[in-house]
Amino acid sequence: MTLDPIRPDTWPLPQTPYEAEALAFCRAWLSGQTEFTLYTSGSTGTPKPIQLTRAQMQASAHLTGQTLGLQAGDVALVCLNIRYVAGIMMLVRGLELGLPMTVIEPVGNPLLDFNTDRFAFTALVPLQLQTILETNDPGKLAILNGMKAILVGGAATSPALERAMQVITAPVYATYGMTETVSHIALRRLNGSDASESFTALTGVDLGTDERGCLHITSAATNFERIQTNDVVELVDPMHFRLVGRADRVINSGGVKIQPEQVEQVIQGVLTTLTSGNDNTTRRLFVTGLPNERLGQRVVVVYEQGAWGSWQGQKSSLSQEEWAKIQEAVREKLGVYAVPKELIAVGQFIETPTGKIDQKATVAQIR
Repeated sequence: MTLDPIRPDTWPLPQTPYEAEALAFCRAWLSGQTEFTLYTSGSTGTPKPIQLTRAQMQASAHLTGQTLGLQAGDVALVCLNIRYVAGIMMLVRGLELGLPMTVIEPVGNPLLDFNTDRFAFTALVPLQLQTILETNDPGKLAILNGMKAILVGGAATSPALERAMQVITAPVYATYGMTETVSHIALRRLNGSDASESFTALTGVDLGTDERGCLHITSAATNFERIQTNDVVELVDPMHFRLVGRADRVINSGGVKIQPEQVEQVIQGVLTTLTSGNDNTTRRLFVTGLPNERLGQRVVVVYEQGAWGSWQGQKSSLSQEEWAKIQEAVREKLGVYAVPKELIAVGQFIETPTGKIDQKATVAQIR
């Protein structure tokens, strides 16, 4: 479905319930509606409703346009779920910035049905970008390279995916944000010579940390109210930060606090080297703490067995030697207490409505 924000009289009739929902939001926006109810993704708990004002959403949209150099007439591909803030804000950016929009229902490869179309802007989840790159289709790569900017959010990007995306010449950015901040408030360049490990806050966004080292955010998009997060960060300076992990995911093993996201990053890095550069597949896993009488919690790795079926041929897990390499790498980089004690397979991860791994529900299957 193609929507020209300048010519709403040319908008087509919806062919699916999803298209009808997208059109209903766009018409409500053009009617001047001043408040909207969106829902959090539910990645760290039950989805909850958030009331956002038109002014907040406009501030976010225009700041993104300014940051990425988007101009009226630039064509946007909207392929994220419009039932959540990331998808809805793609629609708002189109309507506010004058970007013609191609709106499709979320799929694994959103470029599958496009060959010659040229988009200037899109937002993807990591799995979508990985799926596109795995096709090794020069035509799809040309579409990506023709864009002014590609946003990637909703989940962390793995070392394997970040390596794979270096073939993209268009700028690719990881996003940091949430429903309460009306989508992203900071970007991190993922490819090219300007790639960085730090997020850069958008203009006018004020950052700080609380006593836990967790980020708080104030901006026009938050109505200048302070939004306190549970994300532990290293605040490099007032405009830059490195994301360490979630405070509510910290594992306490033998009295030592371990940030599981750091362990996950080391593991994915080792998996990348074990493939000798021949495989850019991201294997779904997460690190968590399970009860242990002596340590309080023991560090374990939970992986989705079905997603590892092609690991080095037909293997569905790691050899003892490969597992030992992972443990040694974690020991060297993060210390002995962070070394995972066990590798646990589950048939399939339970997911949230936005496709994120529901770690609590998945772990509940193990116990």
